[in-house]
Amino acid sequence: MDELNAEAENPALWDNPDKAQEVMRERTRLEEGIGSLDKMERDLADNVELIELGEAEGDVGVISEAESALAQLKSETDKAELQTLLSGEADSNDCYLEVHAGAGGTEAQDWAEMLLRMYARWAEAHGHKLEWIEESAGEEAGIKSATLKISGHNAYGWMKTESGVHRLVRISPYDSSARRHTSFSSVGVYPVVDDDIEVDILDKDLRVDTYRASGAGGQHVNKTDSAIRITHLPTGIVVQCQNDRSQHKNRAQAMKMLKARLYERELQMREEEALAERNAKTDIGWGHQIRSYVLHPYQMVKDLRTNVETSNTQGVLDGDLDEFMSAALAFRVKGK
Repeated sequence: MDELNAEAENPALWDNPDKAQEVMRERTRLEEGIGSLDKMERDLADNVELIELGEAEGDVGVISEAESALAQLKSETDKAELQTLLSGEADSNDCYLEVHAGAGGTEAQDWAEMLLRMYARWAEAHGHKLEWIEESAGEEAGIKSATLKISGHNAYGWMKTESGVHRLVRISPYDSSARRHTSFSSVGVYPVVDDDIEVDILDKDLRVDTYRASGAGGQHVNKTDSAIRITHLPTGIVVQCQNDRSQHKNRAQAMKMLKARLYERELQMREEEALAERNAKTDIGWGHQIRSYVLHPYQMVKDLRTNVETSNTQGVLDGDLDEFMSAALAFRVKGK
């Protein structure tokens, strides 16, 4: 922090605005981290002292209040400990979130849109910025696929544990006979790659297609074939972007997404566990899901990797995912 403070006070730093912003972001991150640790230490000392005073004076109310505060502090320190696990090469980066509906028509497409809303709510609750990249609308309702960019500290570190297939069981609002349906959607998360990370992409390895945009991009995107789809032939990776009326801007964004996908693929190849877990080519269906969301005949969300579960299904669908993410991250890093 002392080094960063000295660097921030150097007027020459702002000769390079990008470098200056990087220094200021790191300085802010450290300030928040040190401040959080100092507060936890003060809260611990204050509440231990309160318990000692309460015991000396026989004040049960003071003791109970301090013990409750210590229980809350334990929860905060557990979360802070998890933050220290976010030390992967790209954990601090922003990320792209892709959601794809599985087989099942309108029901699966509605479920994909519910998932997209769930992650948007989680991101907003954590102060992250959302940027719409691409969306393919469903025939009657929901979405076939969509891509968002989530910007914020450790966005990829937290979100990477959400990659996989998500299963929904409910009474379908699209079934006139009110029967129970099981639907699947897949989620993919990829780190936004910094400019200083080199990913070699050869033009001969690319197939670039243009098409007319649809979905939530606004009326102006529908008037021209401005949407871009890029296929990386050696890997079969496909990315698409339609959030701008400019074909050039959409191509530039799509190339950034392709770079992110290729970089994440390289990270997977370095990490055997992640390779087995996330890089397998599987169908969006039975046997490959990471989490089940049951709305009928009972209410439960259960993570099949960590066995964390809750009956507060509405809270989860409204973005309350921290417990699931924390457990998945601890399992991934610590194996428990």
